[in-house]
Amino acid sequence: MMGYYIIAGLIFLVSMFVSNKLKSKFKEYSKVHLQNGMSGKEIAEKMLRDNGINDVKVISTPGMLSDHYNPSKKTVNLSEGVYSQRNAAAAAVAAHECGHAVQHAKAYSWLQMRSKLVPVVSIASKFSQWAIFGGLILMSMVSVGVGQTVLLVGIIMFAMGTFFSFITLPVEYDASKRALVWLETENMLTPAEHDAAEDSLKWAARTYVVAAVGSLATLLYFVGIFMGRD
Repeated sequence: MMGYYIIAGLIFLVSMFVSNKLKSKFKEYSKVHLQNGMSGKEIAEKMLRDNGINDVKVISTPGMLSDHYNPSKKTVNLSEGVYSQRNAAAAAVAAHECGHAVQHAKAYSWLQMRSKLVPVVSIASKFSQWAIFGGLILMSMVSVGVGQTVLLVGIIMFAMGTFFSFITLPVEYDASKRALVWLETENMLTPAEHDAAEDSLKWAARTYVVAAVGSLATLLYFVGIFMGRD
């Protein structure tokens, strides 16, 4: 198990670095005030209107960087630091979340696939670690055959989560691309403001990349254990 703890530790350190970098970038670009004077809420509402989307509401949600699009309720949920603020970071996040609403309206295939997997993955992710560690314990203390079966079930469930994390990547990158194209096409930001918004979204996307790579590395480690014991 030492190998697992080393991998988990490395993933944790990289994840913390990227997360802290994202927070520092958000704080830095929150000081870049928009010349157009629009808040995150106003930018989100304009992007929705410009894309012919009239059935999605923009609402405020508690927390920092808790922004998300809810396809079932059709709401763009903006954190308090984005909803009312008038800076490059808020503009980037608001437009990005509206990018997901545009994906939904246009039936973007990767978003549809991810949405269909959410119920299955949410259940699998809750039990995968228990099954994996339970299988390892059974293999070493009770029965190798039974333990291998339980371990394999856990690996399959964990693989679902890994697959989901990789499907998330094109969804997030596409939403950022839609956001940046709209911000530029509609002349919403000055060049300096646009650069700040683009850098913000790049660091946000990297958090998803780290999560996906980390999940894959962990999955391969468990597969290696299964193949070695099999």
